[in-house]
Amino acid sequence: MHLRPYTPADREACLALFASNVPDYFAQIERDDFIDTLDNIDDYFVLELDGEGVVACGGYATARPDPDGGPQSNADLAVLCWGMVRRDLHRRGLGERLLSERLRRIDADPAYTAVVIETLPRCRDFFARHGFVTTREQADGFAPGYDLMAM
Repeated sequence: MHLRPYTPADREACLALFASNVPDYFAQIERDDFIDTLDNIDDYFVLELDGEGVVACGGYATARPDPDGGPQSNADLAVLCWGMVRRDLHRRGLGERLLSERLRRIDADPAYTAVVIETLPRCRDFFARHGFVTTREQADGFAPGYDLMAM
């Protein structure tokens, strides 16, 4: 297992990961947002397995100011972005490895004091095992039928 920074050469592999998780974890209409992240994020990573290529990806960014003054209005917050594992490889520890490495890197950066994520309710238990606590729920927050869980 090898984790490394994302490069533009990984784009198609990451889009294939996204596609493998539609419709269970992502709505197809979110694809353009994912592409925008790939094109503009600095701290994004891919996880490779020997003989499998890129099997997971995910990153983090500094929170943007929240115009409503919500919990993501502080620049000292790291936001986990677009973490995913190829659908047929779920529940094999790859997501744990990807999350642990992102949290380790965030923890090592003194600019950050906390980590937040927006995810689906079905992912709540995964993130709760790592200390995340639900702070907000929003029906259809990502897309129709895709509720948002802020943690």
